Amino acid sequence: MFTRRRFLVLFPAFAASAQAQTVWSLKKKKPPPPPPPLNVYIGTDTSKGVSKGIYQSHFDTIRGQLTAPVLVAATARPSFLAITPVGQGRRFLYAVNAINEPAATVTSFAIDPKSGALKQAGQVSSGGAGPAYISVDASGHSAFVANYFGSSIASYRIQPDGTLSQPVDRIDFKDHQKFGALGPNSTRQDISHPHSATLSPDNRFLLVCDLGTDHINIFFIHPETGQLSDPHAFSNDHPGSGPRHVAFHPNGRWVYGINEIDSTLDHYLWTATRFSETPQGLLVNTNTPVKTIAPGFPADKNTAAELAISSDGLFLYASNRGEDSLVVFSISPKDGKLTLIQRISCGGKTPRHFTLDPTTQWLLCGNQDSATIAIFRRDAVSGKLNGPTQTVALDSPLYTLFV
Repeated sequence: MFTRRRFLVLFPAFAASAQAQTVWSLKKKKPPPPPPPLNVYIGTDTSKGVSKGIYQSHFDTIRGQLTAPVLVAATARPSFLAITPVGQGRRFLYAVNAINEPAATVTSFAIDPKSGALKQAGQVSSGGAGPAYISVDASGHSAFVANYFGSSIASYRIQPDGTLSQPVDRIDFKDHQKFGALGPNSTRQDISHPHSATLSPDNRFLLVCDLGTDHINIFFIHPETGQLSDPHAFSNDHPGSGPRHVAFHPNGRWVYGINEIDSTLDHYLWTATRFSETPQGLLVNTNTPVKTIAPGFPADKNTAAELAISSDGLFLYASNRGEDSLVVFSISPKDGKLTLIQRISCGGKTPRHFTLDPTTQWLLCGNQDSATIAIFRRDAVSGKLNGPTQTVALDSPLYTLFV
């Protein structure tokens, strides 16, 4: 009988080959190399004379560790940062210089592709005092700035060398027939205060939160030129709330807004027309505001700051300055309703800005008045935060950007 054993005896070369293949298959495959650390840029408040501008760190997404920040660009009060999209060749970083003077500026930096070092490439007028926000459109052709104290927004072309043009459009928000009447809080709402300029997911509209009028103004944009259409002003139906920032849900149909003065979150429905000469973006308020602070915490002792939505669309995160907390809400996949699931200390004082890392496993929170950046681990299933797992020293962190 011609058995497998007899076959291998008669053909030893085949037997050796088979044995080698068996040994190879039993060997463990080498694990893939860990991902390289990410560049992190941190804008700081230079008005105190300690921090000097933009700092660079590296973040290990496996261990959740942030290296000690190192100064890479000396520049005045870089309170908000933006970067050109991936795939645009050499990348550039843009920083608003948030000084309360009409001569405030926006500074462009070329990013060294190997080291991440920054080299100043240009500086232009921000179009008003106190620039608080900058965004870059998805095509990398235009940028938009909100000037909090200057009651204006400005748009720019991104030029072939990566620098910004002088303002293409500068829109004054002091026309209250067009942009809505001032809110009832005479201390905080004395003038229009554009606080953010957020692009819609389809890159066709700019949403500008005006803390002074309790309105969100929607502009149709022309990315190639940086020009803006006439606005459509939308009231959030919360007199005295002070809209600060908005964030789009990954489904593109829901928008969430955080209101600085009364520490609330709003949920809107988003639609946009397509077949008209000047398309319009429209918000519908679901009238389901949610408090970010705990019951009983004095509203006048807190200002809400930042919000972010997880990439799976199941959780929303917000920060409170005063209560000094991070709060986590679940988002109902059915109707977008928010339900509080966690309130946790921010690990310091005055959490002006926080951000989720690209893996969404970690949250970095800049605590402006305790001179720290606190790192939290995020559970992808429950959405809850654990930490701080690390605290890194840096004076007056204002904004954190992953690259």
